[in-house]
Amino acid sequence: MSRTRMLMLAVFALGLSVLVTALAYRMLQNRMNPAEDMTRIVVASHKVGLGARLAPEDLRMAPWPMAAPLQGSFQSLADAIGRGVIVPMTANEPVLESKLAPRDGGAGFTVAIPEGMRAVAVKVNDVIGVAGFVLPGTRVDVIASGSSEQSNGGTDTSKVILENVQVLSAGQNIDQDVNGKPQNVQVVTLLVTPEDAQKLALASVDGRLQLALRNPMDVKYTNPPAIRRAALYSSASGQQLPPGVADKQQNAKDRKPAVRKARQTPPPEPPPVVAAAPAPQPPPPPKKVNVELILGSQAKTLTFEEKQPEVKETKKEEKQ
Repeated sequence: MSRTRMLMLAVFALGLSVLVTALAYRMLQNRMNPAEDMTRIVVASHKVGLGARLAPEDLRMAPWPMAAPLQGSFQSLADAIGRGVIVPMTANEPVLESKLAPRDGGAGFTVAIPEGMRAVAVKVNDVIGVAGFVLPGTRVDVIASGSSEQSNGGTDTSKVILENVQVLSAGQNIDQDVNGKPQNVQVVTLLVTPEDAQKLALASVDGRLQLALRNPMDVKYTNPPAIRRAALYSSASGQQLPPGVADKQQNAKDRKPAVRKARQTPPPEPPPVVAAAPAPQPPPPPKKVNVELILGSQAKTLTFEEKQPEVKETKKEEKQ
């Protein structure tokens, strides 16, 4: 009897444990894979560069939740194949309409030029190209140097004609190097407006161009004044100093004439030194003469002062 009861309890415990395990597994599975509708969109299978034409091996389908729809995505590979890439994409990045050229727009370098912009090539060397660090995607200022017969008397002048210009390509490379290594190229293509394209064409004919690399986070336009060659060798340098330093130098210049005047004025002559008269020496004390007078039985002593004739002679000489 006891053996049968223990066997029944063992079977019940085994069935209960199986039931609890099944419920726990189902709860964990629901939590790891939430029950929501999924869709599939087109993503890049690997890194795709600027100007590339999408091929079937460049794309694949990937699941995407329907609760968070992605505007401009593709649900079919046929809709994206053959389109040109105008924005570089990385692996597993969704392919969007805004990252592709129009369907009949072709592919290659031309699709990277936005509407209303122009790509202008500039001949460079190691100096003009900032030692090869002018890479695609960087920002530069264009400095034109030359002389004009109609202004400044034909003197050489340097002026920043374009600011914050994007470098579209360096040589035949339109993708920036991951390691940021310098590149020895002969031509740099800049992305400019049609008006700026005319400035570049005119400056490259009448003068020399120089590229100045700038921080991509610095988008401020300064428009510095032109610098003439004579200003480099004059006493007043063409370099613009900070306001605080310029004020100090100006104050020092204002004080210099006063200091020079003070140095040129001769100092006043000191008054003549008058020797102090020697103090008069006191006259010697008069000599005294004691005379003893005896009258009968009485004796008296009389004292007389002897007159000094030398003192009188001195006084007479002073009067004369």
